[in-house]
Formats: sequence, C-alpha cells, structure tokens
Amino acid sequence: MIAYIILIVVVAVLLIGVGGTMFLRPRGMHGVRRSRNRALDLTGSMPAVKDADSGTGAGTATATATAPPAQRPAQPPAPARPTLEKPPPSAGRMVRLRSRLARSQSGFGAALLGLLSRDRLDDETWDEIEEVLITADVGVTPARQIVSDLRTKVKVEGTRTPDDVREMLREELLEQVETAASRALRTQRHEGRPAVILMVGVNGTGKTTTCGKLARALVGDGETVVLGAADTFRAAAADQLQTWGERVGAEVVRSDKDQADPASVAFDAVSTGIEQEADVVIIDTAGRLHTKNDLMDELGKVKRVVEKRTSVDEVLLVLDATTGQNGLRQARVFAEVVDVTGIVLTKLDGTAKGGIVIAVQRELGVPVKLVGLGEGPDDLAPFDPVTFVDAILGG
Repeated sequence: MIAYIILIVVVAVLLIGVGGTMFLRPRGMHGVRRSRNRALDLTGSMPAVKDADSGTGAGTATATATAPPAQRPAQPPAPARPTLEKPPPSAGRMVRLRSRLARSQSGFGAALLGLLSRDRLDDETWDEIEEVLITADVGVTPARQIVSDLRTKVKVEGTRTPDDVREMLREELLEQVETAASRALRTQRHEGRPAVILMVGVNGTGKTTTCGKLARALVGDGETVVLGAADTFRAAAADQLQTWGERVGAEVVRSDKDQADPASVAFDAVSTGIEQEADVVIIDTAGRLHTKNDLMDELGKVKRVVEKRTSVDEVLLVLDATTGQNGLRQARVFAEVVDVTGIVLTKLDGTAKGGIVIAVQRELGVPVKLVGLGEGPDDLAPFDPVTFVDAILGG
C-alpha cells in the first residue's frame, strides 16, 4: 500500500515538472519573436533576429532590438537659387551711355570737323574728307553723297565759324542716319499670343549675349519673357542663355539632347510662351556661316516652323560693328533667307567706324534698332540717331 502511494506521488511530481516546462517555454520564446516580427512589419528598419533554437540567447536578442538605428548619410545642400536682379528700363539707356560712345567715336568726328574748319577747302581737302568717311565704314556711295552735299552747303553759306561747321556736319549726318522705317521693337502681345523675336547672325557677333541683354531690358520694362535656346550646335549656348534667364526670372526652353533639331526647340519655346501667356519669346539661333547653304536653309526652316504656331514679329540681324564691309556681305545673305526687320550692331563702343550704321541701313533698307555699347549686362540700348550723331561729333 505504501509502495503504491509512493509510486503515485513520484508520477505526479514528474507530470508537474514536464507540464510546467512545456507550458513556459513555448509562450516565452515564441511570444517575443512574434512581437518583434510585428514591429519589423511596421517599421521595416530593424534587422532580422535569430531564433533561440539557433543558439542565440535572449540577452543578445534584447540588445539587438534596443540598438540605435543607423544614421542616414548627410544629404548635400540644395544649390542656392540665384538672386533675381531688377534691370533698369530700356528708356534713356543710350543717353546714359553717350559718353562711352563719344570716347570711341571722337576720332571720326574730330577728323571731319578739323578738315571742314580749314580756311581753304580745295579738292584735296574734299578728297581727305571722303577718305575719312570711307575709313569709318560709311561706304563709298554714301561718302560721295555726303561730300557732294557738304560742298554745296559751303558754297551757299560762305563764311563758316566752328559752330557753323559743326551744325552743318551734324545736319548732314543726321540726314544720312535717319530712316523712314520705324526703329521701335514689336514686343506687344497680339491676338492673345506673345510677340516672337528671332535672333540671327554669324558666329562671334555676340548673338546669344544680345538675346540675354534684350531679355533683361524687356524685363526691366515690365515684360515677361521666354527664351528659346535653338542654337543646338554650340553646347555652351544653351548654358549661357540659361544663366541670363535665371538672373531675371525668364523661362528658358532648351533640349536635353545634343544636336537637337533647332526648329523643334523654337516651336516648343513659342508653345511655352503661349501657354504661360508671356509677352515676348526670344529665339536664339545657331551662328550660321553665310557661305553654307544648308545651314542657311535650316534657318529658313526654323522661321517656317514657328509660323505654324504664330507669326514672327521681328527678325533681328546681329552684326559686329568692327567687321565693316564683311558685315555688309553677311547682311545681304541673311536678308535673302529671312525677312530681316532690324539690325543690332554690337561692339559699337570699341571702334571708330560708326559709319557702319549708315552703310548697313542703306544696304538692307531696314533700320538699326539696337546697339551694343559695352560688355556690361545693361549695355544694350535702343538706337537713337540724335544721340549717336552728337556722340560722333563729341557734343
């Protein structure tokens, strides 16, 4: 009987021990695992932890769970946006730059005044006057016309004081520089669309820079501008135009592909201008070599493609004032391809050959509308004949 009781007690003890172990172990270990897995599902940032059966103790699991998360690498600071500049209005620019123009043109005017002030004006003196005019790039035919007019005035008026000579020469030069065509740029919206300006010219004349300076001047006048980087043959041209646009807040439309179709870029620029209700779209084209017919044909294509969307209001031919007669040859070829509406003379401040104004207007029958009088961003000015002639004569 006693042996039977002892046997029952031993069996009970064994059952209690085995049952407790089976109860405690699964709930403790597997509960931690499920909780951690649930946390992983929510954060997605904690590494997987090995199960206790693999030989890793609970202490290791706890240390891993409480370890601080790895720090993210520091992000580079975003590039600072350029500060928008507020350009001055275009009105009065040429007057402000008059002294600079006078310094560069004074040799031309001073030589003419000196010759005309001589006591005796013989044939040799008149030949010298004609030579000065031709050297100043007035052109042979205009130079002869000026000399003929001056000789007639001298004979009629007789005695000449220095003031009389200066006024006589001033009147003659103004007559040659003036033109019946309007010098105003057409930059007003029409029919609910922006005005479109196509900038053309050969390499090295400052065409892209002129686009940027013109955009500044228009923004200074309160206009909104879109720039089209259609010079896709020169990699730096689009970047250069982008820099100009960022300074004044003008939208720049460019292609992300090398050697993209210029006509396509021009069309996109005009479309952007229409969508954004901009006032003016300025399209920079590649510097066409006037001897390459295929490139000139492509320039004509740019204009035709743009005109599928809207009219081209201005075609401005950019000429380097220092190139003289070579610039006139370029002008002739461009005028045959596109209907040039105005001339932009750059580098006029660095030459004593201001007579190119007279020559190019006579050659093309279109007016000089803008002149570049320096390297500064605001040194592009609307051309004013009176200020120009007075600067030539040093007055």
